[in-house]
Formats: sequence, C-alpha cells, structure tokens
Amino acid sequence: MSQKPSPMTVPVDEGGSHKPEDVAALVAKHPLLAGLPVEMAALVTGCARNVAVAPGQYLIVEGEAADTLYLLRRGRVSLEIRASGRLPIVIETLGPGAGLGWSWLFPPYRWQFDARATEPVGVIAVDALCLRSKAEADPVFGYELMKRFASVMVARLDATQLRLLDVYGK
Repeated sequence: MSQKPSPMTVPVDEGGSHKPEDVAALVAKHPLLAGLPVEMAALVTGCARNVAVAPGQYLIVEGEAADTLYLLRRGRVSLEIRASGRLPIVIETLGPGAGLGWSWLFPPYRWQFDARATEPVGVIAVDALCLRSKAEADPVFGYELMKRFASVMVARLDATQLRLLDVYGK
C-alpha cells in the first residue's frame, strides 16, 4: 500500500578534496548547463554544493517545499507518483546528466512527484531560493535558465503521459 515517504536525511557534502573551483567545474560541464556563459555559470555555482545521496533516500517528496534543484552526476533516481492503495508508480528513471526538480520555479514551490535514489547518487544540489533570486535580479540569466528547463519539463510531461497510458490504458 502506498504511503507518504519520509523526507531524506540530510545529504552528505562530498567535501573532502572538492574545492569551490571543483563545484564550478562540475556546474560548467553538467549537460543541462553546458555552454552557459561563464558569468552565468558562476551565478549557479554560488548557490551550489556537491552532495552524495544513499540508495533509498528521497531527494524529493511530493507536497514538500521545492527548495533545491538537483543536477545528477552519477547514479540513478526513480521519479515516482503515489496512487491510493497501490505501490508507487515509476514515471521515469533518471541518470547522470539529468536535471531533477523544476517545481522550485513556480509558486507554490511544492514538489509534484517523489524522487528516490535507487543506487548511490552524486548530485550538484543548487539552493532554489538563491538561484531564483539571482534569476529575478538578472532577467537575461533567468530567461536562459527558463529555456533550459522548459525542455526538461516537456520531456518529463511526455514521459509521465506515456507511463500513465502504459499503466492505466490496459
């Protein structure tokens, strides 16, 4: 039976040998942000940290505050929806190079899905309030982010539609 998952424990910073410039390099080479002008990549880096997530932990819980953008670097994350009286339905499995979470862009800033690590995951966790305030202060930067996330949103909606047709169309 489906029940609301508990939020993940606090992610572990992959500090160690990672210096701020390493996070900048990770941001610059992530496929979702690749080709972003250096000054815009620096705006993202100022809000970002390198994080490890253990298998089974939820990065995102439906209905909770959407406060982080996750840029997957390694591992896999299962994007799920809950249905009353059923096990969670996997909409999509995301891997390295994917962007996770766009609900932070739109009020009321609440997650619409659950996202669970299915194996050890490394992500760049970007503070959404920080990023949103920078995007609002710099409309050119904000528009560039919106263009990049619009393609993610369309792909995610397409995947959701196909999965729902697969599950309920039988």
